[in-house]
Amino acid sequence: MTTNSAPSHRNTAAFFLQAGLSFAIALVAMLYAVLYLPVDPWVRAFLGLGTLYLTTSAFTLAKCIRDAQESQSVAVRLDQTRVDKMLAEHDPFRAVS
Repeated sequence: MTTNSAPSHRNTAAFFLQAGLSFAIALVAMLYAVLYLPVDPWVRAFLGLGTLYLTTSAFTLAKCIRDAQESQSVAVRLDQTRVDKMLAEHDPFRAVS
């Protein structure tokens, strides 16, 4: 019998560091540009809020994509099937002997 499990893809520490640094540099550069842009304060505030909204939306999207990929994993589906079977067979009113 062959197992059709998806290969596990783990990010290396170097890739994680590169992604974190890239994000930090981009965010700091954007905040610097917004703070020192020669415009009225209300325009600066609007751009700052837009940057904050874009940043939080990017984190939310990344989490949603990760959760969707994890839920499609064969191992997760098998575990969920086992849990569903155990719950279906469980009788909370059965007397303990």
